[in-house]
Amino acid sequence: MQPLFQPLPLGPLTLPNRVLMAPLTRARSVQPGDVPQAMNATHYAQRASAGLIISEATQISGQGKGYAMTPGIHSAEQVTGWRLVTDAVHAAGGRIFCQLWHVGRISHVDLQPGGAAPVAPSAIRSSTQTYTSAESGLVDVSMPRALETDEISGIVEQYRAAAINAKDAGFDGVEIHGANGYLLDQFTRTGTNLRTDRYGGSLENRLRLPVEVAQAVAGVWGADRVGYRIAPTGTFNDMSDENPTETFTALAARLGAMGLVYLHVAEAFAGSVRDEAVMGAIRGAFPGVYIANGGYTGESANERIESGRADAVAFGELFIANPDLPERLRLGAPLNEPDRETFYGGDERGYNDYPFLEGSRAAVGS
Repeated sequence: MQPLFQPLPLGPLTLPNRVLMAPLTRARSVQPGDVPQAMNATHYAQRASAGLIISEATQISGQGKGYAMTPGIHSAEQVTGWRLVTDAVHAAGGRIFCQLWHVGRISHVDLQPGGAAPVAPSAIRSSTQTYTSAESGLVDVSMPRALETDEISGIVEQYRAAAINAKDAGFDGVEIHGANGYLLDQFTRTGTNLRTDRYGGSLENRLRLPVEVAQAVAGVWGADRVGYRIAPTGTFNDMSDENPTETFTALAARLGAMGLVYLHVAEAFAGSVRDEAVMGAIRGAFPGVYIANGGYTGESANERIESGRADAVAFGELFIANPDLPERLRLGAPLNEPDRETFYGGDERGYNDYPFLEGSRAAVGS
């Protein structure tokens, strides 16, 4: 049997395969309110043959929003909308975790409650862009303000509340988004954290908020239903760190000591190159399930698992265009090409209309 199709214990769950669906922002929530809808339920249910689905990044609060039309999990309407999704996935035989997301400085005043400045560990503006409406096009993100020390407990509470809401929405667990230049990544790395209080400076201080968030979320779910995503060498959203091996092996060890069930590692993202030495050190520091992500094919994913460098592989773009991706990889079947023009925003086109293999098990169940 191919390594990708061996079952994988994940806390109290047993995944039927190791072909996981990575979180994929698609910006198709109902407006106003950032509420998941029936179209989203269909999309995720089509992909329920994944060993595990990790939802698109989901705002934990209004302050955590950085892109128009992305879904949240901080209102009753949003929880109800996500229940449509989780019920559909479970009816199709799948499993789904909710990715909890606070963007930090990667936002715009037009997206923030009351037009406030986005928050960050330090008042350092990113040169990246976002979109504030379906019509806005890309605009520069706003200048953030540094969080006061006494505000940070409120950030932890936002994550805890979102974790409770995710449980109410019927998810099977949650993933904490600590990657790709968003808030927890901003606190973790030296390039964006210039604080001089207990949340900045030393490595221990820079890891304090990520660890506090993980503890709060695990307090809701149990650590065996909580994962954490990192991008140790990624430069997306103007990110950098003086010593990523030291920083992220230390974080991996702390999360592992807490019993978090998996570490999801964006090994190569938005043009960054996979650094095998860094990834190997992180793999060695984390005792739980290691999920690799970043440009894998079926062949390279099988090799990665067989070599012991990963326990599972999360696929992003391949799942956009191939709702039955596990079956296609198992058979070595041709893959659909994704339509990049429909990645963000819009309707069913480029979202729920990609073809299944004729007669595939996924098609029969769809």
